[in-house]
Amino acid sequence: MPRVSQDQLDARRQEILAAARACFARHGYEGATVRRLEEATGLSRGAIFHHFRDKDSLFLAVAEDDAAAMVETVARNGLVQVMRDLLARAVSPDTTGWLGSQLEVSRRLRTDPAFARRWAERSAAIAEATRDRLLRQREAGVLRDDVPIDVLAQFLELAYDGLVLHLAMGRPAGDLSRVLDLVEEAVRRH
Repeated sequence: MPRVSQDQLDARRQEILAAARACFARHGYEGATVRRLEEATGLSRGAIFHHFRDKDSLFLAVAEDDAAAMVETVARNGLVQVMRDLLARAVSPDTTGWLGSQLEVSRRLRTDPAFARRWAERSAAIAEATRDRLLRQREAGVLRDDVPIDVLAQFLELAYDGLVLHLAMGRPAGDLSRVLDLVEEAVRRH
């Protein structure tokens, strides 16, 4: 029997995550049946669940993958840049799928205590990356110093959540880049 390299396994896992992300976004968690996941991935249930224990683990992996990418961008460029990147890609089908996944995460956080417990670690990582970035910005003299870091972080998180909801609802992006300019200006030192 031929051996599969770790790179091949990792590539297959990423393919499954991308297809599952679109399926969850399109159909919601409940509607993303195993049959639909098979169709979306082009793989059998055995191939899918070789990489993930069950549908719940697959959904959490999709959400964690998105959160990890977000933590990297926040740490490197800040939460406003995450919002700018999201806005720039708002018309892409991949982004639309990602937005749908974010709404599904929100729903599951409210309705599934076990998921909420598992998700808390990822949410904390995003919040920590945001606070760390804000602290570095304040130390560099770029960030206003009359508002506590935690308040600034909450302000940015609310702006982010509002943008995600706006776009996920299919509302037009319009001139939201100017709104993001205003958000960024609100946290900058004058």
